[in-house]
Amino acid sequence: MTASPSSSKASNHGSAATSKKAPAVKGPIYKPDSGNVVLVRRAKRKNEGLMKRMAKWLVDNQINFSFNLLAVLFLVHGSGRVREHTDKYFNLSYYNPHTGKYGIGVDDGYPILFCIILFTLLRAATMDYVLAPFARSQGISKKKAVTRFSEQAWLMIYYGVFWPLGVYIYRHSPAYLNLRELWTGWPDRELDGIMKRYMLAQLAFWLQQLIVINIEERRKDHWQMFTHHIVTSTLIYASYRYGHTRVGNLILVLMDVVDIFLPAAKCLKYLGYNKLCDVMFGIFMVSWLIARHILYVMVCYSVWAHTPKIMPTGCFKGPAHALVGPLEPPANKGIFYLLDPLWDSDALVCYNKTVKWSFLSLLLILQALTIMWFSLIIRVAIKVLRGDGAEDSRSDDEGGEEEEGNEDEEEEEEFVYEEAQPLEEEVGVEEIDLKNWERRTGAKKRTGVVASTTAVSIPGHSDRKELLGRIGCEKQVTTD
Repeated sequence: MTASPSSSKASNHGSAATSKKAPAVKGPIYKPDSGNVVLVRRAKRKNEGLMKRMAKWLVDNQINFSFNLLAVLFLVHGSGRVREHTDKYFNLSYYNPHTGKYGIGVDDGYPILFCIILFTLLRAATMDYVLAPFARSQGISKKKAVTRFSEQAWLMIYYGVFWPLGVYIYRHSPAYLNLRELWTGWPDRELDGIMKRYMLAQLAFWLQQLIVINIEERRKDHWQMFTHHIVTSTLIYASYRYGHTRVGNLILVLMDVVDIFLPAAKCLKYLGYNKLCDVMFGIFMVSWLIARHILYVMVCYSVWAHTPKIMPTGCFKGPAHALVGPLEPPANKGIFYLLDPLWDSDALVCYNKTVKWSFLSLLLILQALTIMWFSLIIRVAIKVLRGDGAEDSRSDDEGGEEEEGNEDEEEEEEFVYEEAQPLEEEVGVEEIDLKNWERRTGAKKRTGVVASTTAVSIPGHSDRKELLGRIGCEKQVTTD
């Protein structure tokens, strides 16, 4: 008589009750598969490479690692001996007293690195010591749900600060509600202090996000998000180095407004406010459509239609008060001269059709990604209209359904079923050591359970018959 799945589970739970040290194990220890195969339950082998171990270490030590780095930096800066070097981390470089603006250069990497470490510390500390305890106090008990809530709440905090700041800068820009003014005054690679801090901080945030998605648990849309972060970081950096900070600021404003409402909707979902979640999700959809598929497309159109009319064609060199150009592009570099301004502040900065289409292509790649995501969002909206509630499906775990499970299901993932290998040596049935086979496969002898011919079979007995049957010995085995 073959043990049913329910009887197998019951026997497992019975074994757990007899021993406090052994946790309950779900599922049979060995079971038949289709064909002449017996599957044995084994611990999942963890072949973690060096990079994966390093990523795990970084995740577990984000707070200590980033805090110690910043503490050392502040201590060294406070000593005064090397302040001329450490000052680059805290203050902007390349100030021009004649114009009251800041230039650009390699020293801008110092505040970017400082902000990456600072964002890492703030994110991890806020999630662990503020957001996670708040989530638990509101009745969120599952570990993954607490983590997801904390991640979304942190994003809501970040965008809740930087989106108003971006709007303030845009409001006081000559390009406010005037797309043509996005391109006037070029080439001028100097910018105000607030704009410089804003652009460097935003670039640091997106670079830090690239680190986050590669060291933390991957989601189903990992590669789409990775591509999005690469394109966004490239656009911010290129607009900064090429002197297009006005359009960079506007694009960030259009993108960031959406990322306030989506995390808010997700947080409401985790907190159990489903009606408010649906309302917030509706606001999110409207803001997404307007900001990312109407206003954003208008900016793309401005790149295509306005830049050839407003921006001078050719290459230029020098600051705004001593500008040299237009010059012909260098003939000995092919198109690679277009990359020189990305790391050389004194290099020629150019505008031509190649620059226009390179910039426009990155913007359109970003638009393609948002269209793909918007199609998924529409599916969620259909669920809402059907009464199922809003639940974003874009960024769950690669396992998908794991978040809905309990802790036992998470433990179950540590085990796999592998094919049981028969002994190569030919032996008689009387020489088969079933107890030793059980020990090798991780099976535990279960006692204290009485067999019943009408209910539950003897734990392990029918599984032994099945095993012997698979190797051609079933006729020689008798029941006890």
